[in-house]
Amino acid sequence: MSQLKSDEYPAIFNDYIETITGDVMEELNDQVSSFPEFIASIPEELGTFSYAEGKWTIKEVLCHILDAERIMTYRALRFGRNDMTALSPFEQDEFVANGRHNDRKLTDIAQEFYHLRKANLYLFESFDETELARKGMASDRLISVRAFLYIIAGHLNHHVILLKSRYLKDQNLGNDLV
Repeated sequence: MSQLKSDEYPAIFNDYIETITGDVMEELNDQVSSFPEFIASIPEELGTFSYAEGKWTIKEVLCHILDAERIMTYRALRFGRNDMTALSPFEQDEFVANGRHNDRKLTDIAQEFYHLRKANLYLFESFDETELARKGMASDRLISVRAFLYIIAGHLNHHVILLKSRYLKDQNLGNDLV
């Protein structure tokens, strides 16, 4: 896969994309096991912990990652198949507020991620260079299919960094996802 170019995505995604230092497909594949392992390192009793009033819980953050991956993959599919219909934004806070994520078990969230990502990888690996280069409008921003792969991997990395630094910093759970 050719490298991502700056004209393939809006600057709002820079923080996510900058977490990808190597091959994005390798990163996406590595996350299949490393992210569920990271989730498994979190004690179930911490799942509903939030580091500050009004912030999402750990389970809400994890399920937000799942929701965002589904949405970004759907967008990549639409544009990859040359459907250039402009796609509307999604309101992440509404998704979290209506997801009942705190009722879920961390082990179930980890398993769901594993299966979701494995399925998505089949799609990602099926795209050729022409499909990866296609661009469409999502959330009023022009973006390529290739950029969605970086955003998906980088979004996960971004949230793991936040989970480690703000939610789990005093937990001594040590792992090497990011």
